[in-house]
Amino acid sequence: MDILLDYLNATTMGILLSLIFLCVFLYRPKVVHGSEPPLVAGAWPILGHLPLLSNSKVSLHRKLGAIAENYGPIFTIKLGSKHVLVLSNWEMAKECFTKNDKVVSSRPNSVAVETLTYNQAIFIFAPYGSYWRELRKITTSEILGNHRVMLLSHVFVSEITTSIKELFNVWSNKKNESEYVLVDLKEWFIQITFNTILRVLVGKRYFGDGAMVEDKEAQRCVKAFTEFIRLMGVFTMADIVPCLRWFDFGGYEKAMNENAKELDQNFKTLPNELSR
Repeated sequence: MDILLDYLNATTMGILLSLIFLCVFLYRPKVVHGSEPPLVAGAWPILGHLPLLSNSKVSLHRKLGAIAENYGPIFTIKLGSKHVLVLSNWEMAKECFTKNDKVVSSRPNSVAVETLTYNQAIFIFAPYGSYWRELRKITTSEILGNHRVMLLSHVFVSEITTSIKELFNVWSNKKNESEYVLVDLKEWFIQITFNTILRVLVGKRYFGDGAMVEDKEAQRCVKAFTEFIRLMGVFTMADIVPCLRWFDFGGYEKAMNENAKELDQNFKTLPNELSR
């Protein structure tokens, strides 16, 4: 069995190296025609400009600024197989978000977005289209609209007041001889945030008095959301070279799948708690 596994690994690596060498010898830079923005020279096969952008102690924005001095205020670079348009003046940025805002309204479907957002089903990661417009309409009218915020203002005031009273009770019960008590303010702000969001959405608290779940379950949910935020910022190898997704370098996709299952489990408990 070990001999068979070694043979399969060697065969896989041989095929991968062969593909890389073919790309090296067959790669030809594209010729820019017409009004297309110039492509920065020096791109590597498969990896694009990633080695050039990473092999330096200079900050990325300074490096792109230096490139703009040679190529002008608009140019393209390659991040693996992805072409990236870089703008370096406010006039072009304004034009992108006014005249051509529909073109830049969508985000690339990365491994993290596909795995953690039900394949771009969440509003902020959904591609521009009828689905996105409908979600924006619902979000604006039911959550973020001025009238809706004013109607829910009592929730914000009530939650802050309740949280301060709970903090005072902690001080009263645990203060030392010097009348001091150690408080984790980071945890306190997390609890305020979760309680406020849950009260706006479902009308119940997640921490403290009147919480709809036990403290252990609430902490597990917070941990899952914290991991979700971290994984959404992960830039995997498959995002730049999709053919390498099968290898899952770093085990990021496995961690994303586990986090997605954890979040699903937390969401499933909400209807049961709300029905009580």
